[in-house]
Amino acid sequence: MNIFFGTDGWRGRLGTVMNEESVTVVAQAFADYINSRGAQSPVAIGYDTRLASSLFARRFAETLSGNGINVLLADKITPTPVLSHAVKHYHCAAGVMITASHNPPEYNGIKFKSAHGGPFSTGETKKVESLLYDSPRKHSDERVKQADFLPAYTARLGELIDFDAIRGAALPVLVDSMGGAGTTLLETILRPLGCEVRTIDGTPSENFHGRLAEPIEKNLAPLMEALANGDYALGVATDGDADRVGACLDNGGWLSAQKTILLLVDYLKRVRKVPGGIIKTSSVSDKIRVCFASPDTPIHEVQVGFKYIADVMLQEQIAFGGEESGGFGYGMHLPERDGIFSALMLIEMLSKSGFRRLSDYAADATARLGEIYYDRIDVHYDKPDKNQLLPNLYKRGCANVAGFPVGQVQAFQSSRGIVNGLKFICQGSCRWLLIRSSETEDIIRLYAEGCSNEEVKALLDGGLKEAIGYGL
Repeated sequence: MNIFFGTDGWRGRLGTVMNEESVTVVAQAFADYINSRGAQSPVAIGYDTRLASSLFARRFAETLSGNGINVLLADKITPTPVLSHAVKHYHCAAGVMITASHNPPEYNGIKFKSAHGGPFSTGETKKVESLLYDSPRKHSDERVKQADFLPAYTARLGELIDFDAIRGAALPVLVDSMGGAGTTLLETILRPLGCEVRTIDGTPSENFHGRLAEPIEKNLAPLMEALANGDYALGVATDGDADRVGACLDNGGWLSAQKTILLLVDYLKRVRKVPGGIIKTSSVSDKIRVCFASPDTPIHEVQVGFKYIADVMLQEQIAFGGEESGGFGYGMHLPERDGIFSALMLIEMLSKSGFRRLSDYAADATARLGEIYYDRIDVHYDKPDKNQLLPNLYKRGCANVAGFPVGQVQAFQSSRGIVNGLKFICQGSCRWLLIRSSETEDIIRLYAEGCSNEEVKALLDGGLKEAIGYGL
């Protein structure tokens, strides 16, 4: 079987691609890589709620143990950021998380974590990939030790989040864990602080209770309906492995990831006065640059994929790094996404604002910072030429999109050097189109920002015609 790693590890369909056989192949290559570095520290392993995740974690651990590597294996379902924190806290050589994150339940996958807790670099991932099928697989459980990673993680949250402010406001909060690894963790943290908290789908589920565990508007109907019919200050949702967050207003409305990023950056810089720059992926609103760029707050733009944010976080003083998919990282915490931490930061933000409802706070922020006009569409595309669409468009060139002159084109490449993303920056402020080809799914993603909803619609339609040959 050919195994190819994407921007955030390896994912595949359960059974046909992701199975005990293929997992141990990857584990052996990972063990060879760890041993090639002469690392003496243990490797931490966690797993989410998906079918066979705990089994795959055990098989991975036994393979490492068989190769003389000490393993700390999570003793229960564990969010990815908790695993990432454990890697750093216990001074591990690396970490492994069995999860397919927000992908559908018929998928599973493996994420690698570096010693700093962030994702493996492209170079590290390539080295593991190069060792696939090089060595016979070895198995043993002698060096596997079970561990509870939660206490150290929650203790760290108490040092970084203003629990006194949250306790003082005692806001009622609705949480949606979507049947994922977040389970009832937020409720467990918030209840002792005096918050009235209810969790939707806090029970772990292999199929996420029949939902897609990506915290975006179309998947959050249970949360939005409960908010509309209840009396809460805000709602927060975490994805399948709890490294992403989605936010909803008290009235049941959706707070887009773009607006969530704007509110968090505004809070961190204006209220908390956190020093350092801001990192945004190419799909995040340019409103961040317009509102916050300064000599003291440089804005770094990177291609989509949190590992590119992590690379900058490790080199520069950074206050915040965010991606449009709801993955947010903080320089004070980890060079990695953390949906639990982000949810608590949103609750702290509202608790210290004087407002009792997120809708009122968001309206005040929009009055100060301006509106964001943005949209994204995902188009199913399973034709054989999928991976050639963007390279061909890049070669062909594009002078304008939907009548807007293109001033600059940014090309992004996969780890294999293939153009898998094109951003067309049009003349004017906050006006651009981004087209990306997914490495793990048969999907072409289009993102656009403009100065009105009509402009955004026109840009997306123009992008479809340019890339695929048809419009909306």
